[in-house]
Amino acid sequence: MSDTTIHPVGEGAPDIRDMRIGDLATALRNGWADFRNKPAFGLFFAAVYVVGGWAIYLLLFQAHLEWLAIPLTFGFPLIGPFLAVGLYEVSRRLEAKDSDWSARDIFAVIWRQRLRQLPSMAWVIIIYFLFWSFFAHMLFALFLGPSALTNVTSSYVYLLEPEGLSMMLAGSAFGAVFAFVLFALTVVSLPLLLDREVDFVTAIITSIAVIRQNPKVMLAWAATISGLTFLAMVPGLLGLLFVLPILGHASWHIYRLATVSSPAAP
Repeated sequence: MSDTTIHPVGEGAPDIRDMRIGDLATALRNGWADFRNKPAFGLFFAAVYVVGGWAIYLLLFQAHLEWLAIPLTFGFPLIGPFLAVGLYEVSRRLEAKDSDWSARDIFAVIWRQRLRQLPSMAWVIIIYFLFWSFFAHMLFALFLGPSALTNVTSSYVYLLEPEGLSMMLAGSAFGAVFAFVLFALTVVSLPLLLDREVDFVTAIITSIAVIRQNPKVMLAWAATISGLTFLAMVPGLLGLLFVLPILGHASWHIYRLATVSSPAAP
């Protein structure tokens, strides 16, 4: 359970709490419980993500851009937090012990978000993802040269040469930095925007404040998300059908443990 120490962030932002490593286990247990309680929702939202991943890879191979599958494999999970909004709403209702709702109510809440601040955060995530794709392309050309961009479609031997290994090492390091920055921007901001009437800048500031106040705990949470997501992607993305819902629900509970509760937004 989170510490009772409260830290104000600023006007319009919720106060934040000191967290403990044990809060991660609590959030995961609660996330698993939410998934078991309403599995259809988790499987549906995860299936959208998985099918979207398959579609992207299929288009790449048809366009003979197989080399892009590598950066996209690391970058694709960056948009996962936004797709978890429906899971946040399910967890919010379960937490409130609200049993009088249906799938239509969940999708109605998601639809209403178009009039609030979540679309602004969606653009932040999309632009960030596109920038990562561009950066990965530039990194590839920088290490291997422009010719490798055409030859790698017929042979992946470039990746096994010293330049290729250096590129993958550098790409992994930069990718980890990119992923953590986006994690810092979204880990609390997305559920906060669903829960309260705040602007997206305030939500981002709150999310960063949680990271600064609880760096060890949130680094461990980022590592947990990265590790579980990577393992889930190995069997043709199929593991994401179970891992994404649990992490999505758990992220709601991380938000609740990190901030001082208040009545949810309508």
